[in-house]
Amino acid sequence: MLVPNMDTFASRIIAFNRQLDFTGVLPNGISIMNPYKDGGPALAVSTQFYNKYFNDLHPRHLILGINPGRFGSGATGVAFTDPKRLVSECDIPFNGPVTHEPSSAFVYEMIHAFGGVSEFYKQFYIHSVCPLGFTITGNKGKEVNYNYYDMPELQKAVYPFIIDNIEKQIANGFESDICYCFGTGKNEAFLRKLNAEMKFFKQIIALEHPRFIMQYKAKTKQDYIAKYMRELSKAVL
Repeated sequence: MLVPNMDTFASRIIAFNRQLDFTGVLPNGISIMNPYKDGGPALAVSTQFYNKYFNDLHPRHLILGINPGRFGSGATGVAFTDPKRLVSECDIPFNGPVTHEPSSAFVYEMIHAFGGVSEFYKQFYIHSVCPLGFTITGNKGKEVNYNYYDMPELQKAVYPFIIDNIEKQIANGFESDICYCFGTGKNEAFLRKLNAEMKFFKQIIALEHPRFIMQYKAKTKQDYIAKYMRELSKAVL
């Protein structure tokens, strides 16, 4: 295993996460969620994760979800990896509540079908269209996840932030011929429109969002895993 240094994807990703900071003005009632600066374990455990699985310069393709949620990357700092999967699948200890996130359960079942954690992360890097998450106070007074596209005012507020951070991630050396999008609805529509304007990627391939599959299509999830395998194979290097 290589010693972590600035010539690896691990160091570039860790540096990217450390610099994440939204300084714009959010609509009333919306709060930003930055797991790398909230004082929790996310920065430390995500650093371990990236040093373990990205400590090289093997070419990788981007997979972009929507934005972090509280119980997945909002807790661990690793996209679509909840504390339960971080411990059981990635063998990285987590000092905090070991929460479960349905999207993470699907992603790691898919990763097993691909060939395992090490093989998958050698080929792909998952993050989000908007790399920081949002919450709003729900009807029962609890904070709930909120998506960047759920409110036109929020989408407008974070638009420059999204562009800036996609540019930074591509500049870290990830492949730009194909980008995968988790979400075949609003996230896909936004990313395709943005890509038409900015020309980030030659092709975008959208896949049904893991949360959608687990919530509405769980009985046929093996069909979706097979679809993921077919589509991801187009970018295997």
